[in-house]
Amino acid sequence: MSMLWGKNEAFLYLNANLGQLADKVFEYSSYLAEGWIWIPYFIVLVGLFKKDTAFILINFLVSTLLTQFSKIYIFGTALRPMASGLDATQIHTVPGVEIHSLNSFPSGHTATAFTLFLLTTYLFPNKYVFVIFLIYAFACSYSRVYLAQHFPLDLAGGIVVALTTIPISIFIREKLNKKPF
Repeated sequence: MSMLWGKNEAFLYLNANLGQLADKVFEYSSYLAEGWIWIPYFIVLVGLFKKDTAFILINFLVSTLLTQFSKIYIFGTALRPMASGLDATQIHTVPGVEIHSLNSFPSGHTATAFTLFLLTTYLFPNKYVFVIFLIYAFACSYSRVYLAQHFPLDLAGGIVVALTTIPISIFIREKLNKKPF
């Protein structure tokens, strides 16, 4: 979308005010992709998949490390929409939501939401789980643009982090489980 319309235009289109109900829905959707969500997720999954405890933890660590390393050391100067020079009067904001200005790329919330989606569908290969968690991942991701925190390209970066996290985690798990002889 950003490639077709341009970074700013795609952001402004997706950031359009959809009303008070959408403000609340996307504010709470965003909370469901914050880093703390790994704690209850981890507790539930470890209860169900004790043998995969290390694998679940590795996913969390890889996703977090890829996201934070990228945000701080590679794209540390990437500005968020409100600090990017866009006319602030064109940007829809939600009252009470703190607007950040730096470390825009990649979106950590999107990386978390899509990593949880991919990990869950890997552990529960079921079409209903797939659909529910895909909706969760897209809602959490879209909320970041709607709340004026990220550009659409930042969401794509978060999705790439998630798509990278799962194979790396599978590789690490296989290496850890491999018998030396």
